[in-house]
Amino acid sequence: MTAPPPFSWIAGSVHVEVLLGVVLLGLAYAWAWVAHDGRPDAPCFAYFFAGLVTLVLALNGPLHDLSDFYLFSAHMVQHLLLTLVVPPLLLLGTPEWMADRLLAPLVRRVPTRWVVRTLVRPVPALAAYTAALVLWHLPVAYELALRVHPWHVVQHLSLMAAAGVAWWPILSPSTLAPRLHYGAQILYVFALGMPMTVVAAMITGSEELLYPSYASAPRLFDLTPFADQRLGGVIMWVPAGLIPLLAFTAIFFRWAAAEADDLEEDPAGRPSPLGSA
Repeated sequence: MTAPPPFSWIAGSVHVEVLLGVVLLGLAYAWAWVAHDGRPDAPCFAYFFAGLVTLVLALNGPLHDLSDFYLFSAHMVQHLLLTLVVPPLLLLGTPEWMADRLLAPLVRRVPTRWVVRTLVRPVPALAAYTAALVLWHLPVAYELALRVHPWHVVQHLSLMAAAGVAWWPILSPSTLAPRLHYGAQILYVFALGMPMTVVAAMITGSEELLYPSYASAPRLFDLTPFADQRLGGVIMWVPAGLIPLLAFTAIFFRWAAAEADDLEEDPAGRPSPLGSA
């Protein structure tokens, strides 16, 4: 771990490449809407740009410095934002037409079509997410990412990509690789929190310090490295249960609303007497 910069709650390190990437992605997104019909959808815009802002805050400023140089628990907050907040916001902000346009070149080719449609199925999606979480929280891989910046970039990109795949079966905006039926979504969302729960349990239950870099890190608070490690495990554990629960609630009410709409119409699509009463 390199020497830490002086810590400040109102300032912090800024990664120009992150800012540049986010700005370019935001501009491309806005241009796509203008080129499509010139009338951007306000909720989509809000979700997408909330995801971009969260990404910037997670990878820059005080949280970045705490994560990289001081506290394992802060790093777990960062990983939660990158896996449980940023990917679902970006998916919610991507309209169907945009997702289909991006996926169309891939599904037109046989090899890539198989990869795309296989990867976003529930079992492979959860397997990829689990593999990424477990791999990058193993002490050897985690320490490598802390000490070698390019590997840290790979860690964050792979965690976000795996999380995006994991969220796809319930948040897919595409008709080419659609989301699951509501009933299957409810079953799937229970499993979605399991990979992080397992990793959090291993970290919290460990009787030894797993990540030596934090043993020599400066102490900003009255928190020992071992207590910081256990706090990080708990920070992973609780949101890993709460966020899928929120997703379950949203899916349930969407399903109930869809069923109510179906009851309002007869098979021909005409309003039924019940609907007109």
